[in-house]
Order: sequence, then C-alpha cells, then structure tokens
Amino acid sequence: MDAVRVALLRDVLAGTLWPDSARGFALALRSSVLPRGGGLLLVGTEEYEPWHLAAHLTDESAWSGRPELVPTLVRHRVAPGDPAHLAVGLGRIEAAGRSETLLLVAPERPGDGLLERVHDARRAGARVLSLGGGDPEVASLAHASLTVGADDDVDLDVVQHLVSAAAGENGAPGAPGRRTFRDRLARLADQLTEPPPARW
Repeated sequence: MDAVRVALLRDVLAGTLWPDSARGFALALRSSVLPRGGGLLLVGTEEYEPWHLAAHLTDESAWSGRPELVPTLVRHRVAPGDPAHLAVGLGRIEAAGRSETLLLVAPERPGDGLLERVHDARRAGARVLSLGGGDPEVASLAHASLTVGADDDVDLDVVQHLVSAAAGENGAPGAPGRRTFRDRLARLADQLTEPPPARW
C-alpha cells in the first residue's frame, strides 16, 4: 500500500484508536530492532503466514533507510527448492537470542510447538512482539502487543498496513526528525483529503 493510500486509510480511521495504536506498536517495533543487532524474525501460525507484512516491511525499510526493518520470514513448512528468503524454518526461532526481535502474527491461538519456541526465544533474550487476535498466552509472552478482535471495526490486514507504514516513519509523531520525501507525500495526501474550510 503506497503512502497516499495509507494517508487515506488513516483519514477514514481518524477518531478511532487504530492510527495511534498502530503508531505506538510500530514505535515499539522500531525501538526493538537494532541497526547492528541480530535482526527481525517474523512468524505466523501454521494457518496464517504473514508474507504480506514481510513485503511491506521490506518496502518501508528501503524507503526509510532503515535496513534493520527487513524481516526474516520464518515458515512452518519449507519445501525443497524454495528461494532463500522463503526457506527459513522454525529452527531459526530456536536459535534466536539477545539482540533479536521476534514478531508473532497470530489471528488465532498458535499451536503449542510454536508457543514453546517463542517462549524459549524470549528466555534466551529475544524481544517478543505480538500482533493478532489477543490470545492470553501469546499476550503473556510478548513484551508489546496489539490486539485486533473479531468485533473490531478493522481486520488484521488493515492493521498490518498501518503498522508497517508507521514503522517506516522517521521520528515519533510530533517529534523533530529528518523527514523523507515519502513523509512529505503522506502529509500532502493528508492535507488534500481534509474537508474544505466552512464558508459562512
């Protein structure tokens, strides 16, 4: 999703908790991944693979000049002949430790095997973040989490767009910092979608 569409999405969701919640979670993500750290591991459940979020974070990384945002997509099933970026299995989580961040995207409760691996990674010093349906056990493992419930007015895909876009922003909202062309474009889109001033 490009900057203009994200700005329009934020405009539609203005007045809800989602733009600020996504920015807060993205800030936790940005502060967890260190420029010279072990990297960002992204994993979903056996039924839900967050490849779309992986692609968006990779794009945001390039646009914002933050290479540490490029995730390693960890998959439950790796087939022989898969390209290198799609050939990382669950064993990678077992090897996670200090200076690494693990982002778990789980619309529903993950299987026990994945939860055990995430627990072990946290015990080894990895920072754990969760994005998903709010399973209590997942939330208890996470240092930071963002829950998208079944009754919410957005779905998990929309929230992933908001989070990935916010992760690529330079500086926290309202804080001084270097603004990129993409940031200026998003601001322009915000201005263009504002209603005209009332004329009396």
